[in-house]
Amino acid sequence: MSRLIDQLAQAVEALAECDPPPALIGGLALAAHGVVRATQDVDLLIDAEDADLAHERLLMLGYDCVHRSVEAANYERNDEGLDLLYAHRSAARHILSGADVRSTPFGELRVVSAEGLIAFKLQSYCNDPDRARDLDDMRSLLHANQGSLNMQRVRDYFILFDREPLLDELLVEASH
Repeated sequence: MSRLIDQLAQAVEALAECDPPPALIGGLALAAHGVVRATQDVDLLIDAEDADLAHERLLMLGYDCVHRSVEAANYERNDEGLDLLYAHRSAARHILSGADVRSTPFGELRVVSAEGLIAFKLQSYCNDPDRARDLDDMRSLLHANQGSLNMQRVRDYFILFDREPLLDELLVEASH
């Protein structure tokens, strides 16, 4: 785990010039919201305007770019993986700008809100319904954060993706 923590710290430091600074998403962000699961890589959200800067900085750290599009980029360095998701739509930029500095098992980091994390998990699940992990992550986030979630915001994300019935199913499951 310490290698992953070191990798995360190095990436956040290298991307410090991004404005706003990067925010943790993905499997590592789950821990900041009371959900623990194994993960092998670092996932960060940055503003799309910083994509070229981030690309340059990660290459300087010895990463190879495996894939890069207007939506995201995937990098590898030896057996380390790092994924960037680019915020360019208003909803994603809102989630990025609202990320808070939180005390995590990995130190003080900017982390997207539980609602924002659910939104990204929903988007990933809609893009590939075979990704059961994203469905499980949403279920776990809803359960672990029942009393603190802004449910109207969560519902708005599900409406955006035309998946409101899925939210209702997940809420019933989370209440048990």
